[in-house]
Amino acid sequence: MTADEPRPGTRFDDVADAAARAFRLLPAAPQDVPYPASTEPRSAAHRVSTDPDTVERDLIKLVLTLVELLRQLMERQALQRVDAGDLTEEQEERLGATLMILHDRMVELCAQYDLSMKDLNLDLGPLGTLLPPAE
Repeated sequence: MTADEPRPGTRFDDVADAAARAFRLLPAAPQDVPYPASTEPRSAAHRVSTDPDTVERDLIKLVLTLVELLRQLMERQALQRVDAGDLTEEQEERLGATLMILHDRMVELCAQYDLSMKDLNLDLGPLGTLLPPAE
């Protein structure tokens, strides 16, 4: 071992010190994570039930949640394209009509399975909800 090489014990001490500094930057427990400011009190997170009697409804709820997320993303993209002037008037009309039909169909599917559009908004804990609040 040369004089330039650190002793094995000190290398471990350096690693331990670096790990301790890194862990001090992370929240220690869920209660240490600040929740977003909200006017409504937070409710318990909704969990998917594994009850065999409700599995079809739960699966439909998950699928409709994903479809609603994609629908809202498409709607935002369409609004950006309209604002940028990328579309003709005819394309804007057709796109608007299509998005309205898709929204109406989502409402119908929710009603068919006794769900509301609010039921599709999954609570992601400290991150908030999956979908933005309804306007």
